[in-house]
Amino acid sequence: MPASTSPPLRIAVLADSDTRWKWGARTARRIVPDSGPEPILDGYLLRGRATPTPRQLAEVGIAADSLREVTAVEFLRAMGEEPYDVLVLSLVGGGVQAMLHGLKRVWEDRADQAGKLRPVVVTGYVGVVYEKLADGLLLRHGADLVLANSRQDADRFKAVYDGVGADSSSVTEVALPFLGGEPYTGEHQPYTVVFAAQPSVPESRKDRTYLLDRMIRHARLHPNREVLLKLRSKPGEHTTHIEELPYQKLAQSKDLPANFRLVYGNMGEVLDRTDLLVTISSTAALESLHRRIPTVVLTDLGIRESLGNHHFVGSGCLASWEQLDAGHRPVADEEWVSRQGVCADGEYENAFDAARERIAKLLDLPQLPPLRPYYTPATAPGYLPGILARHHLGPDGTPLPGAPAADKTPGPVRQIVRRAARGAYRHGVQRVAPVIRRMGEL
Repeated sequence: MPASTSPPLRIAVLADSDTRWKWGARTARRIVPDSGPEPILDGYLLRGRATPTPRQLAEVGIAADSLREVTAVEFLRAMGEEPYDVLVLSLVGGGVQAMLHGLKRVWEDRADQAGKLRPVVVTGYVGVVYEKLADGLLLRHGADLVLANSRQDADRFKAVYDGVGADSSSVTEVALPFLGGEPYTGEHQPYTVVFAAQPSVPESRKDRTYLLDRMIRHARLHPNREVLLKLRSKPGEHTTHIEELPYQKLAQSKDLPANFRLVYGNMGEVLDRTDLLVTISSTAALESLHRRIPTVVLTDLGIRESLGNHHFVGSGCLASWEQLDAGHRPVADEEWVSRQGVCADGEYENAFDAARERIAKLLDLPQLPPLRPYYTPATAPGYLPGILARHHLGPDGTPLPGAPAADKTPGPVRQIVRRAARGAYRHGVQRVAPVIRRMGEL
């Protein structure tokens, strides 16, 4: 008789933005055990202000076997019906906490049904963790694996959990799942400088205009170079963070030199032609360092926690546009790079071994224990109910009466209304809010 083959693993990823879909889907591909057939990947996009558009999803370039938009309640219903092996929660901290409580409740209801065992639950961070460390971590507590993208993060995560008396065994060191590409081998023709923009850093019109002017100045000073402003989203689209002042809008009033361009596209493809990556604190800096591309984290606006560039102290990458204009080329500190999980030494593929081994062991258990988040109605009675209510869940994780849920794809009229509502929200954020803020400063 031929040897029996095990069925493919079924993985679900719930994401609330384009960047979190990128992290969640790539994480799902990397953390499953190597043996066995190709896993089945089902994607769920949480409906909200940052739900990615088809263009954003295409730019990320990660295919799923199925992909659909859902409310929190719809997702919980699906998790009560579908037999997944692994679930990746790629959400903001409050979203993770709400789903953990909602899933705990859903799976309690089906615990006595034969063959209906819960999947291994995984969560983590999309990139550099430079703010709200304790808050974000405790909102993620309760998952089977809380992934840390570097050795430094793993140590910090465990210290927070141990410090409040929470179980820290879920913390698992990995690396950013979207690192890759060919290593940098030398200058391109033309020499290409790329500024990786961020939606919310810096925030003010003054600071964003300053950065744009410095890019333009650098292009004029170096006419033989190509200077690219790499944008995350088009006007009207949202990513993980709200962008009130898109660079596209600021650039409309500028006289742009011929060697300066605004570009979109997959970050990896842009890095393929990059000779110098410049940013304030984008995760793109880690992608660039992984390839050993000269990388600069700007100090022009100061080295501040609010900017996130303080994370790069000791990296050897801190510099200003003034220095870049004069020809400065940074050299990254190898020890710092190693601590950040960038794995520029070629050990990247092994970075996920611990997660794979842990998941394999959990999948071998006859039954997983109930989810046990640190926050409960007993430990955080003044905090947790509000987090759950934002996702239409009661204090015990049960959907509230009247919670939005649909049993079928919305009709054309509902889809038009939904798109109009999102457009109105984005118009308010990007156009009305800045005007009101400026009026308040008069």
